[in-house]
Amino acid sequence: MGMSLGGVLNFLVSFAIMASIYAILAIGLNVHWGYTGLLNFGIAGFFALGAYTSALITSPKPVGIMANYVRQAIGLNLPFLLGIAGAAIVSGVIAGVIGILTLRLSEGYLAIATIGIAESIRIFINNESWLANGPQGLIGLPRPLHNIVPRCYYNYLYLVIVSIFLTVIYFAVERGIRSPWGRVLRAIREDEIMVSADGKNVFFFKLQSLIFGAMIMGIGGALYAHFSAAIQPGVFEPLFGTFIIWAMLTLGGTGNNKGAIIGSFIVWALWSWSTFLIFKVVPRGFETRAPYIRYVLIGLLLIFIIIKRPKGMLGEEAHVSEF
Repeated sequence: MGMSLGGVLNFLVSFAIMASIYAILAIGLNVHWGYTGLLNFGIAGFFALGAYTSALITSPKPVGIMANYVRQAIGLNLPFLLGIAGAAIVSGVIAGVIGILTLRLSEGYLAIATIGIAESIRIFINNESWLANGPQGLIGLPRPLHNIVPRCYYNYLYLVIVSIFLTVIYFAVERGIRSPWGRVLRAIREDEIMVSADGKNVFFFKLQSLIFGAMIMGIGGALYAHFSAAIQPGVFEPLFGTFIIWAMLTLGGTGNNKGAIIGSFIVWALWSWSTFLIFKVVPRGFETRAPYIRYVLIGLLLIFIIIKRPKGMLGEEAHVSEF
């Protein structure tokens, strides 16, 4: 009974860590889409940039016999927080370049650009083995503060670390959105021509929003890398890195950070727990196809929410000036 209870607790802690990481990514998307109306379909690209940047900054470069099997262009062996900072900066810089090229165009161009950049990043990492070991990826990534607790209890500590990042990011975004800066973003989403006529630099505000949201996504990617301790390009495909995050935000409520967090936990619960249930009900001989049923479940949930509650579970807050 003790082992069974311990296994359940470990599963729940791992679930909470991943759901919290996705909540960070969903908040980043909320800055883009929920508050500014920027159509970002390339979340997976910033997710990957954050993960690989932090991995390369914090892990040592392979030496000796390991250098024959693991190719890694950079291995700075720097502290965890510097890896997080590097992930945010690199994601922000790439977002800035994308924004400068596309934000003066119509919304569709940003969507196309972000999709293309996300896939280009994944394919580049996958094909250029010299950078981060190609399709084999990086393993043995350092875990912060791993020496202060026994290995079997480390996930409890990492849940605290991720929760701190989620809390800080939540309050930082809430503070920003409820400030004059945030009210300009919401006005741009509603009618950017009117905002421009009021003397605001619409392009500059949209660029700030794109960079800020991308930096949050980069932090989420870095936290994922250090939790999994191993990353591969295949992890950052559009389904796992973009579509599921849109489902989380849509379910919880666009323009509501609490909704983004709640939606992340609900969708990740459906994603991670449905496989166990599906294996119990599928006919014998269909076990290999069972994991794909959850793709359908996520899609049906998204369609149901769009039809029944287009504003999500919580919906957008009416008064954003109050904090």
